[in-house]
Amino acid sequence: MKPLVLHTLSYGVYALGVKDGSRPSACIVTSVMQITPAMPAAAPLVAVSLHNGSYSCDCVDKEGLFTLSVFSEETPAAVVGALGYVSGRQADKLANVRHKVLVEGVPVIKEKTCCWFLCRVVEKLTVGGQTLFVAEIVAGSDEAVGTPMTYQYLTGRMMGGASVDSPLYLTRELTGEGSGGESFVCSVCGYVYSDPNFGFEELPADWTCPICKMPKKAFVRK
Repeated sequence: MKPLVLHTLSYGVYALGVKDGSRPSACIVTSVMQITPAMPAAAPLVAVSLHNGSYSCDCVDKEGLFTLSVFSEETPAAVVGALGYVSGRQADKLANVRHKVLVEGVPVIKEKTCCWFLCRVVEKLTVGGQTLFVAEIVAGSDEAVGTPMTYQYLTGRMMGGASVDSPLYLTRELTGEGSGGESFVCSVCGYVYSDPNFGFEELPADWTCPICKMPKKAFVRK
């Protein structure tokens, strides 16, 4: 089996909001699914997978609480970059992202998102390098607005890429991609610049990655 076949499994794109004491933060997640509760009248359940040792995983494990903000196709690429490719341990990832902080201390993203959910952890399971958190939804939006963003939309239309901690990440060796020498890849988020009509060297000096906003010097020849 070729690893790229795994990309046929469908994923969404979400911001997972956390808190570390009183400080809110957020990250990008794609591995989210609904779970049928044991009792029909019970609170709805979701499961989310987080990389062991990541800042967000540590926060969820410690606080037992998180939010999910469902990105829409109108959510700016800059928001994906701001939340997806930098650790919350070193940076205030929400500094330039519109959001609100719930009374529980966890943030909800307000950058053209579809809806949001407040989730409380009820179980967890460590599998390989990931921790699977099962949580009940205790509050959230009454309605959804817009078209939810999918991982396929992110990689196809917005040219984003999964971080190395994501279960969606595939190395060049796994994907079988060669090195043509005329493409440049962002060393932070994996965005590939390849325009046969406008070379990378011709881009202005202040040009930045459309996904994570890193400068040209963050790109390396592919």
